[in-house]
Amino acid sequence: MKLQDKVAIITGSGRGIGRAIALEFAKEGANVVTNAVHLDHAESVADEIRALGGSAMAVKADVSKRSEVEALVKTTMGKFGRIDILVNNAGVVHTDPLLEISEEEWDKILDINLKGAFLCSQAVAREMIKGRTKGSIIHIASIAGKVGFPQMAHYCASKGGIIELTRELALELIPNGIRVNCIGPGAIETDMLKPMTEDKTAKESLLQAIPMGRFGRPEEIAKVAVFLASDDSSYMIGQTVFVDGGWITR
Repeated sequence: MKLQDKVAIITGSGRGIGRAIALEFAKEGANVVTNAVHLDHAESVADEIRALGGSAMAVKADVSKRSEVEALVKTTMGKFGRIDILVNNAGVVHTDPLLEISEEEWDKILDINLKGAFLCSQAVAREMIKGRTKGSIIHIASIAGKVGFPQMAHYCASKGGIIELTRELALELIPNGIRVNCIGPGAIETDMLKPMTEDKTAKESLLQAIPMGRFGRPEEIAKVAVFLASDDSSYMIGQTVFVDGGWITR
């Protein structure tokens, strides 16, 4: 029970990697706040946690909007009185040729993936500092923040920004005892990956890029998140741990 009695907010936890992290945190004893833009998605995962005997609360919030982020944090503080862990997992992906990316699409990807992580980190860090909580903030980036992918300029830019934001926040918050680290998933079996694997040729091309020869599982990201949230990683700040089957080692 590495996270016994800790309070954790996990954004974008209505499915995929976020859901897996929420469930794994609950198994390790954390009180989990699930979040999604659709309350029923977040509530479904909270129900799963409660069915396992864990403690969970679902909160609807769009992380790209400061007012909703502040409401998410206020609701969590009202229920649990503290926040020990924040996982900035909420994110969206879209493919568009560079010359066809609209300003609206660019803003949407950057607002959710990058600005959302900033807004959540800022709001949660304020509460951690106020309560003198030695907390952990974990960003979910991507190998797309390290290597380029055609037709994903907006997504790659947002994830590269997350990696740099991790380093900056780590330096700025460690004097308060708040550790900030990042996970860079590779190709993970989630709904987000489906459009790229439903085509047999595209799927084979993806697998050829992975030295381990398989896609990752959400639970494999969740295990690393537990490590970064717990005292097991007490001497780590500003790091991005790539969990990608060896993709970026090529």
